[in-house]
Amino acid sequence: MQDTMKINDDVTVGAQPTEDELRRLDEQGYKSVINFRTEGEDDQPLSPDAEGKQVKAQGLDYLHVPVAMGAMENELVDRFRQQYVALPKPVFAHCKSGKRAGAMVMMHLAAEQGMSGEQTLQQAEQMGFECEQEDLRQFVKNYVDNHSN
Repeated sequence: MQDTMKINDDVTVGAQPTEDELRRLDEQGYKSVINFRTEGEDDQPLSPDAEGKQVKAQGLDYLHVPVAMGAMENELVDRFRQQYVALPKPVFAHCKSGKRAGAMVMMHLAAEQGMSGEQTLQQAEQMGFECEQEDLRQFVKNYVDNHSN
């Protein structure tokens, strides 16, 4: 699969997989899929519900956490984090391009590891997650600063 980044042994983040790529996730050893796309976004091969049915039919767990770039809020990240820890690993997390998925996963991991918001942004950039949107950068930074263990 193209446009993927293995964050650690538990989670890989990527862009929207094709239907064929979705069908092969179980063969690649994934146990769960997280879809951060909202219903009705452009260029979705399957609706979030249809994707969930396909993923579950393969025996994988499926979590849909619709994230709109302009509507990220602390409660949404908190809910994702609570659900993420219960998912069987490894997880494939995606959105359209991988940026929302990367931001959500990085916020969780950084908060768990006690990182600062600035450290999180630096690590994300080193890993190849470029965040050109200043509002997303500020949200990630503030969330991690206020939720680190």
